[in-house]
Amino acid sequence: MSVKELDSSPSLSSLYPKALLGSVFGAEGDRLPGTEFVRTGVVVDPAHLAAYNQVCGFRLTDELPATYPHILAFPLQMALMTERDFPFGLLGMVHVANRITQHRPVRIDETFTLRVRAENLRPHEKGRQFDVISELTVHDSPVWTDVSTYLRRGGGSGSGPREQLAAPSPNAIWPVSGDIGRRYAEVSGDRNPIHLHAVTAKLFGFPSAIAHGMWTKAHSLAAFEGRLPEAFTVDVRFKQPVLLPAKAAFTSWHTDEGWAFELWNARKPKPYLEGSITRPSPTTTLNGDASRHC
Repeated sequence: MSVKELDSSPSLSSLYPKALLGSVFGAEGDRLPGTEFVRTGVVVDPAHLAAYNQVCGFRLTDELPATYPHILAFPLQMALMTERDFPFGLLGMVHVANRITQHRPVRIDETFTLRVRAENLRPHEKGRQFDVISELTVHDSPVWTDVSTYLRRGGGSGSGPREQLAAPSPNAIWPVSGDIGRRYAEVSGDRNPIHLHAVTAKLFGFPSAIAHGMWTKAHSLAAFEGRLPEAFTVDVRFKQPVLLPAKAAFTSWHTDEGWAFELWNARKPKPYLEGSITRPSPTTTLNGDASRHC
C-alpha cells in the first residue's frame, strides 16, 4: 500500500467540485486504490469541539466524544474518494453503516496521527459496498478506529424479503429541527446538498432535506454520556433517512454485551437507525450489509 502524507487538512471547498466532476464524468472500476492518506500533528481546536458538542448534544469535557474524530477524518476521506483512481463517484453513494471503537479515552490536549484508507470491496444485494477505515494513533498506538461502510447502488441481486416492522416503545421523543442539516454541516464540513435545503435535496430525489447519519449516531451516543466505559465500540446501521423537520423516538435497552438502541420516526413505524454499544472486539473490520438509505 502506498502512503500519501499530508501536512494539512485537505480543503473541502475544492473537493466538492472535484466530487461533482468525478460523479458525472468518472468511469466505474473494480478495484479500490491501494493508497493510505496520512496526516501527522493533528490537534483539536477547543472552540470547534465546543460547537460540535453543542450541535450533537454532548457536554464539554477534556475528552473527545467518540464520534468527534470522524470530523477530523472526513476531509481525508473526501480526498481519498475523489482521487482519480477511486472506482466510484462520490455523489450518489449511500453511507449504510458506521462502527467506531474507542480504545481508550481520547483527550483534547493530545497530538494525533490520522490514517485513512479504503478496503473490502464486496457485493451487496443492491450493488457493491466497501469500507473506509480511519484510525487515530498516539505514538503509533491506535486510540480510535472508524469503519464507514458505503453502498454504490446498481448491479446487485435485488432486495431481500421486506421485514414486517413494529416500532418499540420509546424512552424519549426528540424534536429534530429543520436546520439541523445546516448546523451539522457547519461543524462537520459535510455540505452534501441533500442535508442543506429542501430545494437542493429535491435535486437528488428527496422530498426535503435529510439529517446527516453521523449526527443521528452522535446524538444517540450522547444519550449514554456518563455511562460509557473507557473502551467501547458503538456500531450503527442506518435504515431510512430522517426527513426534516422530524420527531424521532429513541429507545435503548441493556444486552449481555452492553446496550442496544434504536431511533424511529415517532409518527410512523419507520426506523432511522439501529445500534449497539459493546466492549471492543479484537477486529475492527465491519461486514455491513444494511439495505436502506441513510
